[in-house]
Amino acid sequence: MTNPGTPIPYHDLAENGPLALLEREEDRARALFEAGRRQFTGFLIDVLDIASRFWARRARGPYLAELEALNRWPLPRGAWFMNHAYEWGCTTSVMADPAGGPRMLRTLDWPFNGLGRNLAVARHETPVGPYYNVTWPGFLGVITAMAPGRFAIAINQAPVRKFGPRWLPYPWVLDWVFTRFRTFSRRRPVPAQVLRQVFEQCRSFDEAVDRLRNTPLALPVFFVIAGVGTGEAIAIERLEDEAFLYDESAAMANHWLNPDLAGKSRGKESRARRERLIAHQLSDEWSFDWLSPPILNHETRLAVMANALSGSLWVQGFESDGPATEILRIEHGVAL
Repeated sequence: MTNPGTPIPYHDLAENGPLALLEREEDRARALFEAGRRQFTGFLIDVLDIASRFWARRARGPYLAELEALNRWPLPRGAWFMNHAYEWGCTTSVMADPAGGPRMLRTLDWPFNGLGRNLAVARHETPVGPYYNVTWPGFLGVITAMAPGRFAIAINQAPVRKFGPRWLPYPWVLDWVFTRFRTFSRRRPVPAQVLRQVFEQCRSFDEAVDRLRNTPLALPVFFVIAGVGTGEAIAIERLEDEAFLYDESAAMANHWLNPDLAGKSRGKESRARRERLIAHQLSDEWSFDWLSPPILNHETRLAVMANALSGSLWVQGFESDGPATEILRIEHGVAL
């Protein structure tokens, strides 16, 4: 795959949090928020932002003070919504790396313009060790990250669960509304906040799995985690208070694997994306040769490979017309 020539910014923020990334990449944050307002209209973003702010203050999540500080920044409105939006599709799998340890392969699909070209990677130092966050300036949670010597974890969006009668026209709309009502009625953290806590507080694969399967959540989500040892690969289907674990094939897209659960899958061709990624055979040499349809599609905005044992992380951003950035390679703590 060719590189179009735009590098992904990489910042070593040491002990500083995500607001330090915003200080260094304010122009990218502004470009992202402005693109969202153009694409979805300022009115809709304002309404969603107000609703997200109300819920966040009521829920009082672990990073509320940072969210308040973020929203005092001179940026277009949208930061509250951006930090609570989960409307994307994803494909994630963990496979045995021929070079040793598990390797995670991951894409994020969302028809939100600017997500690919405004990517950034930030290194954070914590009391339990460093981690590399694949993120955006102004986003305070974690959805894809790698902690050398510990684990790599990604979030996939779960389906909209079925609640409304099937005889209604567009029943999935009622499902979506009811899901959001349930979410806003709970004083619980969203998955990206919980995952950030995992990278900041958990020292091992087992500790991370325990946290991800037992922490009460505001809404359903899928976690895929790759550790550093043989067999350390688990996919977790999470409801708000229940968890279902899969370790034989730690691969998830955006449909339920549990036959007792039902709902409208996210993204396009969810089952085909998962099956294609499971069928891919890894080689010793790293490459994005697994990025082919339907895994790669016009909604793909991010592709990642990570191996926590070797400390390797590859990242590339995409827009609807193809690659939007060069491939950022991090090997042994050095960005190449």
